[in-house]
Amino acid sequence: MSIKIDFEILMKTIKKALINAGMNEVKADICARVHTESSADGVESHGANRVPRFVDYIQKGWVNPDGDPILIRQRGFAENYDGNLGPGISNAIFCADRAAELAKEHGIGLVTLKNATHWMRGGTYAWKIAEHGKIGMCWIATESCMPMWGSDEPSIGNNPFCVAVPREDGEIVLDMAMSQYAFGKLGVYRLAGKNLPYPGGFDEQGNLTYDPGFIEKTKRILPTGYWKGSSMALILDLLASALANGKTGADLDDEKRGSCTGCSQVFIAIDPYLFGEKEDIQNKWNTRVKRADSAHPIDPDSPVQSPGENTMKRRMESMKNGVNIDEQIWAQIQSIADGNLDVTDIS
Repeated sequence: MSIKIDFEILMKTIKKALINAGMNEVKADICARVHTESSADGVESHGANRVPRFVDYIQKGWVNPDGDPILIRQRGFAENYDGNLGPGISNAIFCADRAAELAKEHGIGLVTLKNATHWMRGGTYAWKIAEHGKIGMCWIATESCMPMWGSDEPSIGNNPFCVAVPREDGEIVLDMAMSQYAFGKLGVYRLAGKNLPYPGGFDEQGNLTYDPGFIEKTKRILPTGYWKGSSMALILDLLASALANGKTGADLDDEKRGSCTGCSQVFIAIDPYLFGEKEDIQNKWNTRVKRADSAHPIDPDSPVQSPGENTMKRRMESMKNGVNIDEQIWAQIQSIADGNLDVTDIS
């Protein structure tokens, strides 16, 4: 069952839980805010729901709470860092900010990170780059949790791809997994006792199913666009592991250390006004988005909207009315904040 928790109370409780798990106050504050904002934006699967699992990984030594990015090599507009298994959120924010700084200087900035850990909601960092006024792109290469098309066993990572456009009338942000539903989203539906709106994977008989629990059991999650999604996931893996000079998803499969531990990540920032004037580019974007949003809706009560347009509205509603969170997850976070680190992840 879901309940509503005040934004500030949720953030402070998560921060306290992370400090108890071994993080310093600065990093705990950064991570707690991103976890809370993600849930407030409606992305519970990679927000507060992930806190117990994150704490468990710290306890196992799969996340180094003191780890910071260290520069390995720089070539013009590109920099490569070792993440030292530091907290995924704080490391990724550093990389997003650094990519934007490089883009300010060179027109484009490329920052890659090896030995990274789970960054939670990937769209956070593309959005962060957009807040600097730059086009943001980021993706990841992680362990296998999705079948290649034509297979019935996981053999490729569900590698998210994120792009943000810094439109001044409201950023347009794509944050997509390479499956129809990320595993975290399956957990949200399972905890709520609901089926998926569309088939999201296969059951034990090989049939497409709406039941999130069946898909979690078989691990046969449905790639986005069938063969297109799994092919895109492989390409993202090849690019990220090469650019970061880090591990592929196959390497992570062999290490068996859990979600994204030791993964490779890419952050790109691009000046949108390299070859055009700001006013002209912004007008183009506004016209294009307006045309897309004015398309005739299937349901008159659900107008068409471009990706990211509803996010700030949802956050404001959450700030006013409370953040939606599963009751069991909230109890776990409170328990960790009270000093009990022996919590089983149910997300």
